[in-house]
Amino acid sequence: MSEGFQLDRTPLLSRSPVQLPDEQREDPEHAAALWRDGLVLPVDEHGRVPMEPSGRLVWHRPEDFGADSGHAVLLGSYDGVAYWGVRVRSRGSGTDWLGLRGVGEWLGDVAAGLFTTAVGLLAWHDRARYCALCGAGTERIRSGWARRCTGCGHEEYPRTDPSMICLVHDGDDHVLLARQVVWPAGRFSVLAGFVEMGESLEGCVRREVHEEVGVSVSDIRYLGSQPWPFPRSLMMGFAAVADRGQPLRPAPGEIAEAHWVSRRRVRAALDSAEPVDGLWLPPGVSIAHRMLRGWADDEK
Repeated sequence: MSEGFQLDRTPLLSRSPVQLPDEQREDPEHAAALWRDGLVLPVDEHGRVPMEPSGRLVWHRPEDFGADSGHAVLLGSYDGVAYWGVRVRSRGSGTDWLGLRGVGEWLGDVAAGLFTTAVGLLAWHDRARYCALCGAGTERIRSGWARRCTGCGHEEYPRTDPSMICLVHDGDDHVLLARQVVWPAGRFSVLAGFVEMGESLEGCVRREVHEEVGVSVSDIRYLGSQPWPFPRSLMMGFAAVADRGQPLRPAPGEIAEAHWVSRRRVRAALDSAEPVDGLWLPPGVSIAHRMLRGWADDEK
């Protein structure tokens, strides 16, 4: 078997063909025209959107939300149509309100990309209402892609938090999986953590894996990335090798348990809609799933 496995396919949330040229955000007149002729996705305070029974997103006309786009964010354009997102309170309307984690893997590339951008961008606006420099209120500008302080004029732009996610394997037939303390029994995934100030991605891999399970790794290599708007992360996937003879020391208060799991068992769990032998793996919408699938199917 090869140690050079890759993701089995591009992660779903990384496949969006939606375009957002800078002039669409910068020119108010252009943005106003895009608003009048566009479609709008309502997103509630929990990051959920209305879904049709068929599994499609429910899009609205701009007039349902007012005459101008000052309260909306421009998500981008595709096939001649501009798409926007607005924050609303969830309400019953004959449709279900569902989140990206639950339905993301069933959406097409366009819908998944728009949903991802809407959730992340609106979450940033919720947290950027006051200036970090002087404390005055801020206002939305550039079609929702920046905020300007009403006091000192300082501008803030949407932030993305870099984080690593790493599939640690033994170079043979086992992968290291862990369960966070907040997860239900049986739910396992690969290891992940946020990049700290002054730290490289590879340094983050080494530090997080050692902190979470007490294992040292080598042969770190990049696999791919995926936006993860919970609330605003960019997950950068890596693979690394560790000696299976090292003792596992789950971090107290963070990791409930960690185990080396065989390729056969991982493959069976990925192929089942239900937990297999007590093992429940990440859903298809996540890069973790694509990493595990790529590794599990790499047997030569």
